[in-house]
Amino acid sequence: MPDTKIILASQSPRRKQLLEWAEINFDAVTSDADESFPADMPVEDIPVFIARNKARAVRQKLHTGAVILAADTIVVLHNKVMNKPASRDEAIEMLRSLSGNEHHVITGVVLLKEDKETSFADITHVVFHKLTDEQIIFYVDKYRPYDKAGAYAIQEWIGVTGIKSITGDFYNVMGLPVSRVLQQLKHFAATS
Repeated sequence: MPDTKIILASQSPRRKQLLEWAEINFDAVTSDADESFPADMPVEDIPVFIARNKARAVRQKLHTGAVILAADTIVVLHNKVMNKPASRDEAIEMLRSLSGNEHHVITGVVLLKEDKETSFADITHVVFHKLTDEQIIFYVDKYRPYDKAGAYAIQEWIGVTGIKSITGDFYNVMGLPVSRVLQQLKHFAATS
């Protein structure tokens, strides 16, 4: 897909990096979309709902006929969504909750071109080793994961040292299941 230009509805450095690694030609545009969701929405629908809002906000901002790619990633523990932590204490508490447990990382992806849209959600299962308070505090104070759902980034120290197992797409946990996105982009372009 290097010849097809897309608009990434995100300023996420991780999503940008993943698209660069895949050699996808893109421009990144901040969506400024509302990231709230209905309280009774099933957790697996939440990231697609938010990604759709991001894609539509960018389409409205740019009035473009280009393909818009939007994504949103959530961390789910015991059917409860763990958003981005609002403080150091909240980040520490989130990591304490994840410690020794399995959680799910769900990334919702939306491709939008004019009135045509396709979407999907990718789920990765992640299990942390039991983490000590010293490990958690070290990570939070050094890496300041306040812009990350669940208060961690798998590609940082905590992922390298604290993750016991992962089932599914590693890059999904970073914020974008790139291989699946590429497959969807090919199909989307062929039917546009």
